[in-house]
Amino acid sequence: MESAKEQAVSNAVASAEIEGLHPTEQDIARIRDFLDNRISHDELVAMAIYDISGTRADCYPNTTVLINRFHIQDQKKLSTVEQKLVTSLAAQLEAETVFEHVDFAYYKGLHKALFGDLYDWAGTVRTIPISKKGTVFCPAEEISGIAEARFLRLKQQNYLTGLDDKAFLEELTGLYDDLNLLHPFRDGNGRTLRLFITLLVKNTGRRALFGRCDANLLASAAIQAAQGKKDLLRQALSEVIVNG
Repeated sequence: MESAKEQAVSNAVASAEIEGLHPTEQDIARIRDFLDNRISHDELVAMAIYDISGTRADCYPNTTVLINRFHIQDQKKLSTVEQKLVTSLAAQLEAETVFEHVDFAYYKGLHKALFGDLYDWAGTVRTIPISKKGTVFCPAEEISGIAEARFLRLKQQNYLTGLDDKAFLEELTGLYDDLNLLHPFRDGNGRTLRLFITLLVKNTGRRALFGRCDANLLASAAIQAAQGKKDLLRQALSEVIVNG
């Protein structure tokens, strides 16, 4: 059985790969160094942006690159930096975050912890409509109200603790679909969702191992669930969840 830290590394890498990002062996070694406190957070940031300092702050107009704190105007470079930084932070957060006082503010805090080094808007609710691969996500003006209600329901369900495996999988599938449809942030929704699910699953005495599930299968399953067909998502999450 993997140690908790190695499981956190595996999940962070798998979550990045689901987004189409591909951490290298060097990246993975850096994640382990970060978790073992051999490199600091500031050193992690410096390593992530190494060799991209030639970008110009005035290059954002007429591009589709998100405004970011490093003023990177090339999407490929931004994706590389984001992968190197966020994957390490996801592993650290999985290993160290306490699952308590869980509500929508907690969820927004996870997003800020993951993406706050990159984006000023990390942890804040988006203000624009977004869609992806045919899925239209929650209208921006409805996000906060729907999210508060969904997290209240989750609290009333005691965060899915005490359920047998069949009931747990059913409720988890519904929660995954609901939070995916919410898509509360401008970007970084999938990684925040999977980190949250991992922490919630761990709180029930189970483990979530996203590396066990094919990334394309999970993406297709989320699309189908958004259309009201949850069977494939249920199947995908059944591959992810491990008892003990």
